[in-house]
Parts: sequence; C-alpha cells; structure tokens
Amino acid sequence: MVVSLRYGRDEVSVDVPKSAEVTLIRKPKMPIIDNTSMEIDKILSNAVGAGVLGELINGAKTACILICDITRPVPNNLFLRPLINKLVNLGIALGNITILIATGLHRPNEGKELEDLIGDPWVLKTVKVQNHFARDDGAHVEVGITKKGNRVLLDQRFVSADLKIVTGLVEPHFMAGYSGGRKVIAPGIAHAETITTFHSSRYMEDPLSANCNLQGNPLHEDQLEIVEMVGGALAINVVIDEHRNLSFINFGEIVSSHLEAVDFIRKYAEVTVQQRFKTVLTSCAGYPLDLTYYQTIKGMVGPIDILEKGGDLIIVSNCKEGMGSEEFISAQQRLVKMGATGFLKSILNKKYADIDEWQTEMQLKPMRIGSIYLYSEGLSEKDWAYTGVNRVTDLEACIKQSLIRHNDKRIAIIPEGPYVIPVLSNGL
Repeated sequence: MVVSLRYGRDEVSVDVPKSAEVTLIRKPKMPIIDNTSMEIDKILSNAVGAGVLGELINGAKTACILICDITRPVPNNLFLRPLINKLVNLGIALGNITILIATGLHRPNEGKELEDLIGDPWVLKTVKVQNHFARDDGAHVEVGITKKGNRVLLDQRFVSADLKIVTGLVEPHFMAGYSGGRKVIAPGIAHAETITTFHSSRYMEDPLSANCNLQGNPLHEDQLEIVEMVGGALAINVVIDEHRNLSFINFGEIVSSHLEAVDFIRKYAEVTVQQRFKTVLTSCAGYPLDLTYYQTIKGMVGPIDILEKGGDLIIVSNCKEGMGSEEFISAQQRLVKMGATGFLKSILNKKYADIDEWQTEMQLKPMRIGSIYLYSEGLSEKDWAYTGVNRVTDLEACIKQSLIRHNDKRIAIIPEGPYVIPVLSNGL
C-alpha cells in the first residue's frame, strides 16, 4: 500500500509493507465553497453576533486588521480586499487602515514571502502592512492583568485602533485547543513578556492545555480575558480542507464567531480511533508548517493519544529553514545535555519561560510515551545533534523495523499531521 504524506511544498510517498494492517486517519470529506467571492460578500453582510457589531463599528475612524504569519496557510487573498472595501464603505479612510502581521515570537515576513502571505498586490499598494515585533518594548502598552496574575502587554497599533479585527485559520492547537480568534491577539501581537508567561510550565503541564480542548483550558481562559481588556473585536474565521480549499468562513464578534468555527471543524478534525498503536506514521502537514524543526514538534504531539507506551512515532517534516530560533536551539541543546527529566525539572518553577523553550517542553510529551523517529532533508549534521530524536534516512525500512521490533502488524497513518487529531473512543 502506497501512502502519501504532506512534505514541504510536495508530498513524500511511502510503500507500506503488504503484511501491515493499516489504519488511515484523515478528515471526513469536507464541504467546499465553490463561489468564494459570493460567500465572502454574504458573511460580511451577515455577521455572527450582529448586536455587538454595531457597537464596535459605530464612529470608528481607524482600523487594525490582524493576520496570521507565514506559518498558517490562511487564504488572505480571498477576503482582505473585500474586508478593506467594507471598511471604506463604513467611512474609514484607506490611510487609516493597518494590516498587522501577528508574528508572536516568530520572525517577520518580508519581501517575496510577504507578497505570498498577502496574496493580493492591490492590498500591499493600498494600505499599510506591518510586522509585529514582540521584543520591541516601545511598541507595546499594558492593557491589564489577568485573574491568574499575568501582565498583558499588546501592540499599541492594535490597542489604539477604533475598530479591531482579527483573521485566522481555525484548526487544532496542541496548547490552546483551537487556533484562531482570540489567539491571534495573544500571543499573536503580545509582548515577549506576556508570551513567555503563557509558555511557562504552569500552562504547559496543565492537562487541560491540550489539542481540541477549550473547556477549562487555562490559556483559552486568559485569552478570553484579554479580548475583554481591549474592548472586544471582530473576526474573520476560516477553515480549509486537506487540499487547502476553503470549507468554511464567517465574520462577526470575535468570541461567538470563533466558537461557531470551532463547532464546524470539530466534526472533521477530531477523528475517533478504537485502539492505540505501537507504530504511528505522521507528518507536520507540509509547507508552511514544516519549515522548521521548531514547528515540527506540533506534528509529534498530535497523535500522542493513540501512541502505545513504548511505541514508535515516525514523522516526516522538511525543515527547509533548519531548527528555528537561536533560543530554541539553546533549549534543545539543554534537552540533549540534561535529558528529558533533567530539562523538565529545570523549568518547572519558572514564571517566565525562556523564549522558545516551551516548544522543547512540548517535545517531552511524546518522548514520555515512546521513541520518536524523524525523516527530514532540511536539517544539517549540526542540527541533528540537537533534535533529541532518531534520524531516519529510509522511511520504508524504518516502518518495517518498527513492525518487526514490536511484533505487531498494526500501523496508524496520519497524512495531514497536526490538522487531524485522533481521539480514543473509550478515552483510555
């Protein structure tokens, strides 16, 4: 059986042994919006939570639109121009509209990458498009302190805008439950201090900070508080299928519209599975999510519910841009030097996580269950020393060895990686 997994801008095909008992885990077929322009016009005129809409728009002279950075395949080319035109019709001058890229602690998006991200030359020529820089102290203002005692500093360009709009992809997120909506504000345009608070172990080690869970999720709760601190916002939420076709889009009050999008994607992204497996093959969903090893860890966390203790998690990820930030590399070096137990002990009592060390902490979750095997052509020899995982040069041989090692023919395969979350039917 030949199975294709997303890998970079292409796919990698794997010939699974004929003797293997394959469980293919992917989304059910999703609806596709054929006439996207008509649908976008429709949602812009029929907002979710319309009662709040008027309050937020009334008298607005300036607008700030948040968009996700290049790590999210959001079809900005479809909705940014219609959204801008709507704002103009509401009386907001083009010169008073800013698009702010919610980079979090990621690098800025510039040049050809920025053009690809926006996807519409008219937008780039017509309104200001700027990156958020989380470490620029002078660019942020304090908006409040959460009930958990966390100081919230946000980009002043967003805070000072009369009309605040967020846009983003709604998909499973291994810490916030689901991405999009309130998450685009924090950590999207938050100061490094606020972000590293969210990335501390008291959030990371909370069992409710997990894929597909919003109920009692401490990060989600803080994010909802932050929405209130800024006086509310509007949102465009999108959902795409495994081929990146638009499957769902809505517009409206940020909290209610986001929950509507979550209700939609849940039916497809959370796939019930009847058993655990000693061999699991997955991906990091290809470009743009698999640009770095840093992002690859999301693909490792997605299947942990179905990975049997002592089993093998095999993942493909291109990692064209290498490991990620210098801070992340430093955290990985500590992991390799200290081991999983030692690394965890070193961070448990921190109020503020070191920048990007949280992703290393997330890698501990699959490591506690089994062994991780990575196929990647983008990592250098130096990079491999800091991954803390097993290197794979022959995928098919790796799969065969795993099946033999465990004396178990069963294998679960998840071609779309972290966009599909397998959930045990019995919860065990």
